[in-house]
Amino acid sequence: MSKLHIKKDDTVIVLSGDRKDKGKTGKVLKVLVGENRAIVEGRNLVSKSTKPSAKNPQGGIVKQEAPIHISNLSLIDPKSGKATRVAIKRDGKKIIRIAKKSGEEIK
Repeated sequence: MSKLHIKKDDTVIVLSGDRKDKGKTGKVLKVLVGENRAIVEGRNLVSKSTKPSAKNPQGGIVKQEAPIHISNLSLIDPKSGKATRVAIKRDGKKIIRIAKKSGEEIK
């Protein structure tokens, strides 16, 4: 299993993909490590047909987020608000992620 530079609750920008999502930002809801994909809040929405159930008695078409490949996402620099790469430093057992553009720590 590979280590990923994106974690849950990170703010990311979509670098490539669907034209309506490219360049937009969002919060990571879930990271699918085995598939190298992440689900970003409000991005890559797809229509899914659902049968009536206890949760959704009406059924019908539901919009939901689909996973986006990690290579199409980049973390947002906390200082400038632009896309940045990530440096990883170890402080004893603690791992610190640092934005390459500004040198700020990514929380």
